Amino acid sequence: MIATPWQAILAKRGYVLVDGGLATELEQRGESLSGSLWSASLIETRPEAIRAVHDDFLAAGADVIIAATYQASFEGFAAAGVDRADARAIMRRAVSLACESRDAHRATALVAASIGPYGAMLGGGAEYGGDYRVSDTVLRQFHCERLRVLGDAGADLLAVETIPADAEARVLAALLNESPGPPAWVCFSCRDGQYLNDGTAIERAAARFTDVGRVAAVGVNCSDPGQVDTLVERIHGALPEKDVVVYPNRGGRWDAQSRHWGEGVCEWAFVELAPRWYDAGARLIGGCCRTSPALVADVGRRLDAHVRESVDRK
Repeated sequence: MIATPWQAILAKRGYVLVDGGLATELEQRGESLSGSLWSASLIETRPEAIRAVHDDFLAAGADVIIAATYQASFEGFAAAGVDRADARAIMRRAVSLACESRDAHRATALVAASIGPYGAMLGGGAEYGGDYRVSDTVLRQFHCERLRVLGDAGADLLAVETIPADAEARVLAALLNESPGPPAWVCFSCRDGQYLNDGTAIERAAARFTDVGRVAAVGVNCSDPGQVDTLVERIHGALPEKDVVVYPNRGGRWDAQSRHWGEGVCEWAFVELAPRWYDAGARLIGGCCRTSPALVADVGRRLDAHVRESVDRK
């Protein structure tokens, strides 16, 4: 096992605060993300907008900010008329934007390069189903070079996230095990408190990363916040040697036709759930879609108080 890049933060704070929903925050600020590249479309055209959101998450207390590469893939860029050389440069630029923000505001914060699932490239909410009906070879080709490019882009770690299917987990475990690069976390997207979106038990998918040294944490993101504590317990039981990372959305279903989320939980309820995730064993905690800098700040304040109370009780 390699040392985790967040160890110093964890030792000081008792947990690590992850940022929130970059793309949905950009939309709240009036940016148009209607195209197939989603937030990645702004890396070249509106880098200042991405920087501003990174800045605000850091100001909110986030210890980790995630670069705008979730939707960045060679296939996605090719469909938009961008060649591979330019696609590589755009991916690296996204990581640089996050690093510039970190360097300007808090040098101790970490930058993660997002590695989104195959379903993110397909569009239509495919990552919330996971039934890609493609071979392992296709998945391997999709992820292989992107992992290398983003691994060399200067990020402190890779955030492999919103993985909905065991087949994709199997391919990613092999790729991460056989290639060098920065540490990573792997997060699954789950349909309830027990199963990935494709119906695989969370324990089975998580266990694929048991012997993958680069993977320093495993967890869930973009899943219902009310199910997270149960998922954390299951992951922690399957992988007791690794940290658990969680950053759920605010609940509700994604409607691919209207491109809107269902109602979900209110902000105060999301904040009050965070201590439950911590008590279940999560140590890296944040938010995904529809979690703003203000909400992340509230989560941080609630967790700071909860960690202090936990220490006082011992």
